[in-house]
Amino acid sequence: MKSSNSAECDLLVIGSGAAGLCAAVTAAHHGLRVIVAEKAPVLGGTTAWSGGWIWAPGNPVCMRAGADDSPEATKTYLRAALGDHYDPALVHAYLTQAPQMVSFLETNTAVTFEPGSHIPDTYGQLPGAGSGGRSVIAAPYDGRALGPMITLLRHPLCETTFWGLTIQAGADLRAFMTMTRSPRTLAYVIRRMTRHLWDLARYGRAMQLRNGSALVARLIRSAADLGVEFRPDSPALRLITQGDAVVGAVLQCGPKQVEVRTTRGVVLASGGFAHDPTRRAAQFPANDTHVTLAVPTATGDGLRMAETIGAALGTTASPGAWCPVSLVHWPDGRKAAFPHIIERGKPGIIAVLPNGQRFCNEGLGYHDFVTALLAATPPGDVPQAWLIASRRFQRRYGLGISRPFPVPLRPWLRRGYLKSGKTPEALALACGIDPVGLRTTLDHWNRHAVQGSDPQFQRGSSPYMRLQGDSTVTPNPCVAPIDQPPFVAVRVIPGSFGTFSGLQTDACARVLRGDQPIPGLYAAGTDMRSVMGGHYPAGGINLGPALTFGYVAALHAAGKLDTTP
Repeated sequence: MKSSNSAECDLLVIGSGAAGLCAAVTAAHHGLRVIVAEKAPVLGGTTAWSGGWIWAPGNPVCMRAGADDSPEATKTYLRAALGDHYDPALVHAYLTQAPQMVSFLETNTAVTFEPGSHIPDTYGQLPGAGSGGRSVIAAPYDGRALGPMITLLRHPLCETTFWGLTIQAGADLRAFMTMTRSPRTLAYVIRRMTRHLWDLARYGRAMQLRNGSALVARLIRSAADLGVEFRPDSPALRLITQGDAVVGAVLQCGPKQVEVRTTRGVVLASGGFAHDPTRRAAQFPANDTHVTLAVPTATGDGLRMAETIGAALGTTASPGAWCPVSLVHWPDGRKAAFPHIIERGKPGIIAVLPNGQRFCNEGLGYHDFVTALLAATPPGDVPQAWLIASRRFQRRYGLGISRPFPVPLRPWLRRGYLKSGKTPEALALACGIDPVGLRTTLDHWNRHAVQGSDPQFQRGSSPYMRLQGDSTVTPNPCVAPIDQPPFVAVRVIPGSFGTFSGLQTDACARVLRGDQPIPGLYAAGTDMRSVMGGHYPAGGINLGPALTFGYVAALHAAGKLDTTP
């Protein structure tokens, strides 16, 4: 009889985000007995808090929708975007396996996708950049289909929801943004909110799942249907080795330590090191004021366990996936961060330093915005910027966590989250910005914005920027004057969605010791050094590789990976 302090399976997956769940589903589909060990009491990791977009060039969903793409074009783009951090073997594996991963999931599991046919890559000026058709997102999912397992699904991040309801970028978001301007969109929003309020009353949570929450729910459903065993509240402590090989891991299951022995190995997908203070202090710039949006359990467990058996760590251009965040202080004393993804590219907003001067094109990708902020901050100073707009802008587009009309604005002014002023000088004094610098910057901006021009940083000069703008504003959807008082501002600082640097792997997702793979040990997601090498060439470059290399790891463990060049 087996001891309650031991267990057996073919593949042990440590972590339950996109990478871990995809590995579990793939392995179970191919006949392996799989255990998923999760440190938290719920499943989904940071994936459940994400926007859910997946960059998977050449995927069949977009191809059926009319996309025309080639691996060579994508490789050309990545060579230009990643520079010295371009890894030919990993990129080839990614671009080969990502379409197959999408096809596998939509054919064999409860995961279905919608195409991102019009979502361009970040750097449209680079050769090979895509203008759309390289991204997919999990289709909305009814949480009731999980049955009792709904209690295992991590709740979405409340700061990025609308009263607990997840809004999906695209048509869904546009409907909420324009609900006061169209009877059709108003009716749509009323239907969504009515159903949401009913779900809250009956189930105590949102059941209209979208974005990363929908992806995780679909993967949980698929894994359960395939007999995967979930072990929440079971942090991994150390790996079990036999000779050079990994043959299991020790889990902390309540008061007991349980040895899980495996026949095919262990997949590390524990979420990276965004909450590991020591590793962060060694790698993150301005770490003392940095705020991460990764789940609290992302403390570098996978990296630590692998390092103890000699695993190699890979280097990246940037250790984290940066995004600007503002700090939210709730009335109950809770502090949180809000990621500024959407409004920065809209017409009628700029970002300034404490000296009142702009420092970058505000319509850049979120990673590049923070990179520019860090570069513009004098040594020893706290990296911070202020997003400056009119109250009219806020009422139309929102500003940070303050939602557009008809959601009330005054509570955010009272709490000090937003600053306000009847003149640029008054706003500057409220924020601690140089008044002369801000007035000079706004005068220069407005002088050119009336013609839709931004000679300083060329807002609206790429397809990516124009998508973030407002197509109803001409001649430039990303540029409009900021000249109607009162004015408002919100302070932003560097934050991150997670980490890029991690364990060095080969094209089969095997963790390397020196230049040799460690038998029985795989890594995917943020435990793996990002195939993007610390760059952010497109939205979805976190989840795309996470799913793909989770899939690859499971195929290799099951003996099903075709490694033919």
